Amino acid sequence: MIFIFFLFICFYLPFQIALNPAPGIDLASIRIFILFLFFAWLYNRFKNKKEFFKFDAQAKLILFFLFLGAVSLFFAQNYGWALRKLAYLFSIFPIYFIAKSILDRREKIIKTLEALVLSGLAVSIFGIFQFFSQFFWSHEKISSVYLNFIGPVFWGENLTQMVLKYPSWFVGVSGQNYFRGIATFPDPHSFSLFLGMMLPLSVILFFTPHPEYSERVSTDKASKLMGAGLISEKKKIWAISFISIFLANILTFSRGGYLAIASGALVFLFIFWKRMTGKYKLMTGLAVIFYVLMLTVPGPVSERFDSSFDLNEGSNAGRINMWRKSLEIIREKPFFGTGIGNFSLEVDNTAIYRNPIYAHNTYLDIAVEEGVLASAVWILILFITLLNFWIFSKRDMMYAGFFASLIIFSAHSLAETGLYSPVVLALFLILISFNPRYEK
Repeated sequence: MIFIFFLFICFYLPFQIALNPAPGIDLASIRIFILFLFFAWLYNRFKNKKEFFKFDAQAKLILFFLFLGAVSLFFAQNYGWALRKLAYLFSIFPIYFIAKSILDRREKIIKTLEALVLSGLAVSIFGIFQFFSQFFWSHEKISSVYLNFIGPVFWGENLTQMVLKYPSWFVGVSGQNYFRGIATFPDPHSFSLFLGMMLPLSVILFFTPHPEYSERVSTDKASKLMGAGLISEKKKIWAISFISIFLANILTFSRGGYLAIASGALVFLFIFWKRMTGKYKLMTGLAVIFYVLMLTVPGPVSERFDSSFDLNEGSNAGRINMWRKSLEIIREKPFFGTGIGNFSLEVDNTAIYRNPIYAHNTYLDIAVEEGVLASAVWILILFITLLNFWIFSKRDMMYAGFFASLIIFSAHSLAETGLYSPVVLALFLILISFNPRYEK
C-alpha cells in the first residue's frame, strides 16, 4: 500500500493542487502527501521491526545539509521567513528516505520510472497545447485563464498574484512575442528543469524490457518477446513520451534548459559511447545531430539559444548582476550566510516574502543563504551520486540514464534554482534515491 501511494505521488507531482490554509500562505498539497506517507512508512517499519535502510555517505550528507540549513536560521534577519523555508525543506526531503527504503528491487524502480514519465507525458502534452493555443487565442485571454483558474488551483492565490507582478511568461524572438510553455508550472524555468530531468528517464524505459519480462524470464527470451511485438505497445508510449517531453522543453524557450540538455548529451556520449551497441550508437548520434541542427539552423529556437552568449542582453545582464551581488555577500558572510530564506532582504530590505529575488544559480543560492559549507555539501551529494550511477552503469545501463538526468539537473542549476520548486525538488530526491541494491 505504501508503494502504491508512492507511485501516486510520483504521477501527481506536476498536477498538485495548492492549498490556502491561511491568508498569505500557499501550501503545495504534495507536502502534505509526502508527510502523510512518511509517517505511514515509519509506522510500518516500527510495527514490522524492519530495518529502515543503511545510512550511506549520501544519506548522511543529506542530513548534514538539512542540519546546516537549520543552523543558518540563527543568522537570519527574519526568523519567520527562515522557518517557512525550513518547514518547506523538511516537508519535501522525507520523500528521499521513503524512496531509498522501498525501492529495493529493479522492478520497483522501473514502475516508479513509468509513473514519473507518464506524468511527464501528460504535463508536456498540456504544455504543447498551451503554447500552440496562442495562435488561436490572444495572449490576454490565455493569461486571464491562468490568473483566474489555473494559477489559483495549481500555485495558490498568493503565488499567482506574485507571478502577475513579475511574469516570465513571454519572450521576444524573431520580432514576435511568444507565450512560453509553462503548463501547470508558474514559470517556464521550473517547467524546463522538470522536463529536462524527465527526458533521459523516457529513454531508459524505451530501451528497458518491462519488469514482467526482465525479472521473470531470461534476457534472450525477453528480447524474443519484444521482437514478437508483445512489449512494443509500451515502447511506443515511451517513444511518444520522449518526443512530447523534448518538444515541450524546447517550447519553454529556456536557454538554461537548452544548454543543460546539450551538456547532458555531451557528457553522456563522452563517458558511455564505447559501451553502446551499433544500433544504439546510430539512434543516439542521429538524435544529437538533430538537436545540434535545431540550435544552429536559423529560426526562433536557434536565435533564442544564440542570445545565451550575449552578455548585454537584459536577462543575462540581470543574472550576472545577481551573481556578483551573491558573491559579495558570500565574501562578507561565508560561514552561515544570510540565513535560509533571507537573501532577498540583503538585496532589498523592503522585499516581501514572495518575491523573485534569488541568485539564479543553485550553488550560489545555497552558499549565500546557508554558507559555503552547505553549498560544498550539496555539490558533494551530486558528485557521490553521479559516481555511484557511473559505477553501477557498468552492471546495468539504466544507471547511465540516471547519470544523464542528474547531469542535466546539475548543469541547469548553474542558471536557475530548482531547490524551492516542490515539483523539481521532489523529482530530484526520488532520482538520487535509486539504489542498486537489488539482484539483477
